[in-house]
Amino acid sequence: MSQPTPSLRRVLSRRDLVLYGLVILGPTAPYPVYGLVQQLSRGHAALGYLVAMVAVLFTAASYGKMSGAFPSAGSTYTYARRALNEHVGFLAGWAMILDYVLIPLVSIIYAALTAHRLLPAIPYEAWAILFAVTLTLINIPGIRVTTRASEVMMAIMGLCAVAFILLAARYVIQAHGFGGLFDTAAIFRPATFAVRPLMLGAGVAAISYIGFDAISTLAEDTVKPEQDIAFATLLVCVLQTAICFVTVYLAALVWPDYLSFPEADTAILDLGRRIGGAWMFGSLTFVLLVAGLASALTGQAGASRLLYGMGRDGVLSRRIFAYLDPRFSTPTRSIYLMGALSMVASVFMRFEIAVELLNFGAFAGFILVNLSVIRHFFVRLRRRRGRELFSSLIFPALGAGFCTYLWMSLSTKAKIAGFIWLGVGVVYLAVITRGFRTAPKSLSSLQETAEPAASP
Repeated sequence: MSQPTPSLRRVLSRRDLVLYGLVILGPTAPYPVYGLVQQLSRGHAALGYLVAMVAVLFTAASYGKMSGAFPSAGSTYTYARRALNEHVGFLAGWAMILDYVLIPLVSIIYAALTAHRLLPAIPYEAWAILFAVTLTLINIPGIRVTTRASEVMMAIMGLCAVAFILLAARYVIQAHGFGGLFDTAAIFRPATFAVRPLMLGAGVAAISYIGFDAISTLAEDTVKPEQDIAFATLLVCVLQTAICFVTVYLAALVWPDYLSFPEADTAILDLGRRIGGAWMFGSLTFVLLVAGLASALTGQAGASRLLYGMGRDGVLSRRIFAYLDPRFSTPTRSIYLMGALSMVASVFMRFEIAVELLNFGAFAGFILVNLSVIRHFFVRLRRRRGRELFSSLIFPALGAGFCTYLWMSLSTKAKIAGFIWLGVGVVYLAVITRGFRTAPKSLSSLQETAEPAASP
């Protein structure tokens, strides 16, 4: 008698999905990029987060709609492959690979910047190399980040976020009275406003939302994926926007002169010192350091397993990437490669460029998911009447449009590097498909082997 084929258990509820999404994004997500967003947008960080929210909400609706049509853990890869074609699906996966590679890098860079602010006598480069090597060594024997650990980290970050908001509000009230909490200059400054800087800031602010699409990877674990994935994805994005907006709005009230930050990369630490003294500075430093290292650890593990999945499927060299250490049963060669890349790149790459390049890959994937909705529902299934016209065409078209605008608003250096990466993917795809005459190896299983990581 044959044994039943193993499958994932459908046990997750809406509440589970919402909690998972908030843990992935994190309530302290705006901390690492606040100074950059405020300066790039010329004092319009709060408005920048609202702009980023528009693009994310339309895209979140598209993820929810596609998860109902294709309830698979493959997410972006599956949607583009099934709705568009195999080759576009490969390029969607190739673009999202950039995220998996850069998440640990961005986290290591920020952790090193934070540690250097705490102990400036030790050079930044030494911290970056130390963190990259240490995290690689920890990942070699294998490490499992449990749900309990995620909940503990969420609680720590949540307490810090609440403390920051309360202390910032108290600081403003003491300085300007209750009326000081309602200052439109924290949102809009006519003297410095310009669309291009605002969109550039919004493009960087979008990193605080990177990871919301991970909810769709749990479609095969969810009791009612057709309804709950879409609901949870949209709700998480709304809640994340509220957290980010309140945080950066109060930060702008506390420190109106955005050009006077000692260091834009770690401006949130100086804000913490202003509103809460040395203990708040220390608390923020601790939370950012731990969150950054945890994100880098899980990000490196996920990226190494993504490479392992590609090697196992024959998309990359099986001898190098499909190798599992016989002692630890971990893809050690992929882990070593990720560690080496993170160590070298963290020394030479600026935090701002790394963040923008991370968003480049994310926006590319978001655009293709929105187009997948139009292709599958509007064109293929001909759902064009009444409300379906909005959900099948208008909303995903707006999502693709907003994401494309933000994508093109990234810095020239980030776009050059990003398009070089996509160009390499096109060339590689042409080689493995004999000039696009055959279908590439499936990337649908890759995300199942890689655990999504939170932003630092």
